Amino acid sequence: MHAPSGTTHTLADPRLVSSYLLREIVALVVVAALLFGLAGTLAWSSAWAMLAVTAAWSAGMAIIILRRNPTLLAERMGVRPNSKRWDRWIMSLHGLLQLATFILAGLDRRFGWADTMPGGVQAGALIACAAGYAFFLWAVASNPFFSQVVRLQTDRGHEVVRTGPYRFIRHPGYVGGVFTQLGVPLLLGSWPAAVAGLLDTLLLIARTSLEDRTLHAELPGYADYARQVRHRLLPGVW
Repeated sequence: MHAPSGTTHTLADPRLVSSYLLREIVALVVVAALLFGLAGTLAWSSAWAMLAVTAAWSAGMAIIILRRNPTLLAERMGVRPNSKRWDRWIMSLHGLLQLATFILAGLDRRFGWADTMPGGVQAGALIACAAGYAFFLWAVASNPFFSQVVRLQTDRGHEVVRTGPYRFIRHPGYVGGVFTQLGVPLLLGSWPAAVAGLLDTLLLIARTSLEDRTLHAELPGYADYARQVRHRLLPGVW
C-alpha cells in the first residue's frame, strides 16, 4: 500500500463508479438492517451515530478516489489473481469478525447480555472512530496504490510512498483500521462485540507484519524506506 506523490487524472469507468457506489450503499444498508433487526428497535442513538460516521467515511473515500486517483477504483473493485493466498484467508476472517461484531452488538442490545457501557466510553469511541476514519482517508489520499489486497502492483508502476502520513509510519491505513475496529463495538455499547473487535484488531496487526515482510522482499526501494521510517504503526514503539 505504497505510492509516489503524484496523482493521475484519468477518468474512471462510469460502470465501475456505479458499481462502487452501489456496493457502498448496499453494505451500509445491510449493516443497518442487521443492527436494528437484531436489536428489535430503531431507538438506538449510538448505532445511528456509528452509521453516520461510516457513511461520511464512505463518501470521503469516493471523493478522494474519484478526484485524486480514479485508476485506484479498478484496483479496489477487481479480483487480483496475484494477491497473496495468506491474505485472502486473513481478509475472509476479517469479514467474519466484522459480521460477528455487528451480530453480537445487535443481540446484546436486545437481550442486555453485559453491563451497560459508560457514556464516556461511548463518546470516546465515537471520537476514536472519527479519528481512525480520517487518518485512513489521509493515507488513501496520499497513496494511489492503496489496494484492498496485498500484492505488488507491477501493472500500475508500484513505487514507495514517502509523503503524507507515510513520512511518520509505514502503514498508516492500519492505524485507522485499528482505531475503528476497537471503536465501533464500544460506540455500539457492547462488551461482547468488543471481544470480536479486539480479535479483528489483532488480526489486522498480524496482517501489517506480513505485508511489511512482503514489501521488503518484493518492492524495490522499500528496504531503504524502512530504514528511514523505522516504525510500522506507532512512532517510537513498533
